[in-house]
Amino acid sequence: MMMAKKRTEKCPAYCQSQCRSGPSPKPPTPRPGPSGGGIGSVISNSLFDQMLKHRNDNACQGKNNFYSYNAFINAATFRGFGTTGDNTARKREIDAFFAQTSHETTERGSPGAYCTPSAQWPCALGRKYFGRGTIQISHNYNYGPCGRAIGVDLLNNPDLVATDPVISFKSAIWFWMTPQSPKPSCHDVITGRWNPSDADRAANRLPGFGVITNIINGGLECGHGSDTRVQDRIGFYGRYCGILGVSPGDNLDCGNQRSFGNGLLVDTMDSTMSLLYVYNLT
Repeated sequence: MMMAKKRTEKCPAYCQSQCRSGPSPKPPTPRPGPSGGGIGSVISNSLFDQMLKHRNDNACQGKNNFYSYNAFINAATFRGFGTTGDNTARKREIDAFFAQTSHETTERGSPGAYCTPSAQWPCALGRKYFGRGTIQISHNYNYGPCGRAIGVDLLNNPDLVATDPVISFKSAIWFWMTPQSPKPSCHDVITGRWNPSDADRAANRLPGFGVITNIINGGLECGHGSDTRVQDRIGFYGRYCGILGVSPGDNLDCGNQRSFGNGLLVDTMDSTMSLLYVYNLT
């Protein structure tokens, strides 16, 4: 396991999601589908602006409309993202996605190399793989498979995650749709497709927003009672659910859950990414 990435230079809280800075056969890597699949009918431009109203504030690196509605819609081409289930389920997924990315992008990670020796995902000379983008992916073994899934060479061009708004959103949606056994995907949890195992239930990992936080950063934030970072995520989620008019559901916190492991974005998305599996999204 790698040490979890340190967070530094916290952006003002009001920036919200706006600061960038016997194995069985596996289904294929998630890939964008041919279109947005109707996600524009779930969240309009005006609702997007209402939810992420501080994204262009001067204090935020993502200002100048970097995180734009058009960039989000153009990136939201992973089949099933925001389009699974009834209208309530679709809205709840958008709320959960923006809640988690709102928290992730209010902090910026240390700009270290984050290069782990890997034959499959070798680091490019002079490139660094610190947290970037809407979900702050880190390490060469995350940039490599993410880039392969979205059709961009991110090993040689990691800065694209921070400088291209569509790629920034795509990196986050790729992560959202990708399970890492024994962790389910965030998508499966929020859409009700995930059935917790006996081990999950014994660890108090029950369907709900709290498990998504556990997937993302459970090793640091879950399993030790109240945590301000968890409450921050829940606060965003509650606000967005209110805007879209849906209930946030049950099991919002992860304070009583045992973690799946350390921070997923750094520690547990390792070289087994060659075995990525989700749905047939081609």
